[in-house]
Amino acid sequence: MIVLCKAMADGLLLTLSLILLAWGVQGQGSVTAVPGSTPVHLSQNRDIWRPLVHATVNLSDVKSIKSSFQVRTFDPEGVIFYGDTKEGEDWFVLSLNEGIPLMQISQEGMFISVEGGPKLNDGKWHTLEVSNQGMFVILEVDGSSKVVVGMHSQPKRRVMLGEMRLALGGILINKDKLLVQFEPHMDGCVRKGNWLDLNIPWETEMGELWPCYENIKPGSYFPGTGFAIFSTSVFPFDTSISIEVQGDFSQLDGTIFSFKAPGQDLTVALVANNDTKMVTFSYGKEKTTMKNTLKRLVIRFNDLLEVFQEHPKLTDLHVTSLMNPGVFDAWKNGRLAIGSLLGEGEDDVGSHFLTGCLEKIQVQGKDLDLDLAGKQKSVFSHSCPA
Repeated sequence: MIVLCKAMADGLLLTLSLILLAWGVQGQGSVTAVPGSTPVHLSQNRDIWRPLVHATVNLSDVKSIKSSFQVRTFDPEGVIFYGDTKEGEDWFVLSLNEGIPLMQISQEGMFISVEGGPKLNDGKWHTLEVSNQGMFVILEVDGSSKVVVGMHSQPKRRVMLGEMRLALGGILINKDKLLVQFEPHMDGCVRKGNWLDLNIPWETEMGELWPCYENIKPGSYFPGTGFAIFSTSVFPFDTSISIEVQGDFSQLDGTIFSFKAPGQDLTVALVANNDTKMVTFSYGKEKTTMKNTLKRLVIRFNDLLEVFQEHPKLTDLHVTSLMNPGVFDAWKNGRLAIGSLLGEGEDDVGSHFLTGCLEKIQVQGKDLDLDLAGKQKSVFSHSCPA
């Protein structure tokens, strides 16, 4: 248990009320009502700080200050919900940081950040309840583990007037106001919400909401329309390049990855074809083809181009002298696309999109977090349907 006592006006109670209410989606198109208990996948396409769903309610309607919901994710970081009053002057954010719940609060010019409780990014449904009990705000996880924020201030009569703005999966203030900075995009689901006992619908402008699959497993899921693009300059580079992918290649179809430099021909691509049951690695005009029964593939560029496959163990598949050192120039100044075949221009995100689950992606020996991509669309970055 974590207990923090700060001189905060009892208006924090108002802040929590404001947060745990409703959701609705910000986007383009007509507005559709969504029941508050509806399962919502937080990873839907939008600006990463922009809330997925939102609502505005009158403070005078708020009678209860206890709300509960269930959340499920493998993602260690991201926004769950947000609320504010006074058009963002007072606000509250609940997020995950390294899988642990993090509450950040601004109230009447005072700021507080509280982190604690069990890790929640294990892919299981967890029940969270937020309530106010006297001078304490309590976050309870699965009926036992608690994070408690204690407040004490001079008694002040507060009239609950005005409006609350509520949001799920994003925030409505400038991110620079946060005490703890984090990546907001969350690959996770929220369901069974009971928000302050207010029976109001949320609003969505996103059209059809992404599904929350019944069962999930760790990985990155590409539905056939998605991609993640990185500037290769963000990866460390000395004298070699290494890319590793793992998964059931027999269930993949489309471009697994590609990279090229602006204005140059495509340098490297790895493509799975579910019709031919083959996987093709292209390096310039050179191609290596293998059966799609493999589970792990490692490609390394140094003085040699080396391709290793694991079936049933990691073995050399292809080794050749690296006759075209231009691959290193392309890597220093290029783009790496996961899930698409890159096109000619900077804005051409590619084609031949991937369908299927990649259980693991490593670049230069480190796991690749698709949430950090410069461009991303329609990718479940940390989970796959099981």
